Amino acid sequence: MKAIRRTSQFKRDVKRMQRRGKDLAKLKRVLASLAMGEVLAAKYRDRVLVGQYRGTRECHIEADWLLIYESAESETILIRTGAHSDLFQ
Repeated sequence: MKAIRRTSQFKRDVKRMQRRGKDLAKLKRVLASLAMGEVLAAKYRDRVLVGQYRGTRECHIEADWLLIYESAESETILIRTGAHSDLFQ
């Protein structure tokens, strides 16, 4: 099982998504899969990012709710979460 580390920005992003009424159980399901080291299902559209977030991965929790993370052998670092407009300006 991998350790999950959350950045301060990620924690603020989660609070913002909660205020917007998002179902955090969906996020928790993805985080559980990442912690177990599982490959995410195709519906999450997991991919490698380039540009500003080079070297990280992105997956879709919902159509306009993303998770940006970095995955190493022993831990997963949760960097950001939010809508496209929150993350890519």
